[in-house]
Amino acid sequence: MKKPEQSAKVIGIILAYNCANFLKDIYSRIPKQYFDTIIVVDDGSTDNTLQIAKKLNILSFSHAHLGYGGNIKYGLQKALQMGADYMVEIHGDGQYDPSVIPFGLSKIKEGCSLCLGSRFVNLKQPLEDNMPIGRYIGNISLSFLYRIVLRVNLTEFHTGFHIYSKEFILAVGFGNTSNGHIYSLEIIAQACFKKLPLCEIPIRCDYRAPHTSISIKKSIVYIVQSFILLALYLAAKIGLKYGIFKHY
Repeated sequence: MKKPEQSAKVIGIILAYNCANFLKDIYSRIPKQYFDTIIVVDDGSTDNTLQIAKKLNILSFSHAHLGYGGNIKYGLQKALQMGADYMVEIHGDGQYDPSVIPFGLSKIKEGCSLCLGSRFVNLKQPLEDNMPIGRYIGNISLSFLYRIVLRVNLTEFHTGFHIYSKEFILAVGFGNTSNGHIYSLEIIAQACFKKLPLCEIPIRCDYRAPHTSISIKKSIVYIVQSFILLALYLAAKIGLKYGIFKHY
């Protein structure tokens, strides 16, 4: 399998926040032949993440701590400045399996504007991979609700695996999106509002190894924010545009 297009530039964005203990392993597992460039975007780590990235000869950028959404937006802007046509989000803790990246890039080539990695294509797989039962039930329940409201046939909405096309970023824009974890839902909701083509591929996660998962407190905040986002989406559909939809 080749890169999506001969002339298309593919940039991998490794999101890092205190990932010094994970970075070498995840970098070794990335199928580098599908990328023109791979960068590390460091979210104000307090460990030696940047030093590890330097030893691995990875081009790195750092900024004050913003949060997950702020970090990926910073990385996407850097990638666009470097001429990227396709941008692959890679979590520095290695939780998401990078071996599916070539398949995701092929889906983008077929015309998908944003490719998502879903852990729930096979409903048994997350449990076999040791996903906590509370997270499993919560994900399925929220995804069911989002499927009804957004009217898009995705098996998961709460994923950290994304492959972006340049066209998607230019069409959606990130000016009003959150710097927190709700960012992932916001970009999907925006895509649905603008009727952009979405696709998903199956992906597996490793819950047995240490990683940098969202805390219980942040999970509760995320759930509340997700309901608010649905309300904003429904309001925007009848012409009452607030929050991330106010400029559409």
